[in-house]
Amino acid sequence: MTQVTIYHNPRCSKSRSTMQILQDQAVEITEVLYLETPPTKEKLAQLCQMMDTKPLEIIRTGESVFKELGLSKSDSRSDDEWLDLMVNNPILIERPIVEVGNKAVIGRPPENVLSII
Repeated sequence: MTQVTIYHNPRCSKSRSTMQILQDQAVEITEVLYLETPPTKEKLAQLCQMMDTKPLEIIRTGESVFKELGLSKSDSRSDDEWLDLMVNNPILIERPIVEVGNKAVIGRPPENVLSII
């Protein structure tokens, strides 16, 4: 059976839809409620590498915290600094992120997960 990890917020409709797709696929799911148990900086960096993306690309720029912190997508911050911001403010992490083996994808749209399971 395929082992899948989902980093999500069950209050989010995209997260719930992605979870349903995973359950329908009869995979073994490890659920990480990232607002309660944020991934480490190292794990976020690894997930970005698996998705071939930069940390800024998985930041929820529409969150009020993003604005409250005075952040902008055009900030000249390093990947390390963006990762630190997400670890310290997990609400900024795009959701859901699904990890299978050495691959990961953002479940937006939720059907994206089908490409890696």
